[in-house]
Amino acid sequence: MMTNALWFLAGLAALVVGAEVMVRGGSQLAARLGVSPIVIGLTFVSIGTSMPELAIGVVSAAEGSGALAVGNIAGTNIVNILLILGLSAVLVPLALQMRTIRFELPFMALAALLMWLLSVDGVLSRTDGAILVACAVVYTAGVLWTARRESRQIAAEFADEFSAPEPSRTWLHVVMTVGGIAVVVIGAEWLVDGAVGLARGFGVGDALIGLTVVAIGTSAPELVTTVVSTIRGDRDIAIGNLIGSSIYNIVLILGVTCLVPANGLALPDSLVRVDIPIMVAVAALCIPIFLSGRRVSRAEGTFMVGAYLSYLVFVLTTQS
Repeated sequence: MMTNALWFLAGLAALVVGAEVMVRGGSQLAARLGVSPIVIGLTFVSIGTSMPELAIGVVSAAEGSGALAVGNIAGTNIVNILLILGLSAVLVPLALQMRTIRFELPFMALAALLMWLLSVDGVLSRTDGAILVACAVVYTAGVLWTARRESRQIAAEFADEFSAPEPSRTWLHVVMTVGGIAVVVIGAEWLVDGAVGLARGFGVGDALIGLTVVAIGTSAPELVTTVVSTIRGDRDIAIGNLIGSSIYNIVLILGVTCLVPANGLALPDSLVRVDIPIMVAVAALCIPIFLSGRRVSRAEGTFMVGAYLSYLVFVLTTQS
């Protein structure tokens, strides 16, 4: 048991460090290659902060732990919206950009609903994965199109955050990107092995481990980024990336994960009937909250954090 816990903690630390190094190196490398800063922030960084989920999903699927992979996706999105977004609003009331309300918000709700519809038969097949990946392509194309229409103020914020590096340091960013990806992959294997071992030791299912401990752990990059940017007062980019990461978790990360096993990902009833619907409800909950004055107040943030804690208690008492 202790060995599994150590592997889990080592894997979690490697995921957090690897994702941070990869995002920093990759975003600067993309800037060096002439990619628009706003595109880097809305696409590369959102995908980069989802790399832990991708690595865990692929490793879990390859090892026959599909419930852990899908539980991690559902759990991470619930953590992203209720816990991390809620905590951010508790610290400082959160003003939302119009593009988030008009584009990311409806796409996040539709992606969550699509995941639910595809999973109702208890299996996420390779065909389902191909559908999700196609949606990821559509979403990315939409991001690139809307990025061209952003205001100068928003574009300037992204330029400040993702400025081009000095030419002499390009090699360093290449090393950071490749090294970060390698650390994430290794960390995912350690974490999955440790998580599965802990689940077996405590007599609980892989889905429960994915929904709770693994989901909270792999959300660490988003949590740190959002809290730090809140304290600094530069939250527009972080919030946009948080919502974008939640979308990519479903359409890209889960889509690619579904392509790994030949027979698809078999899902336990608890995921299909309880946890995935709750994830859909959380995405739908954002619609009235986001539209009420285009902001998330401290009271709404407190409600969201409380809702997550209630969900956590519910999961631990009903699925353990």
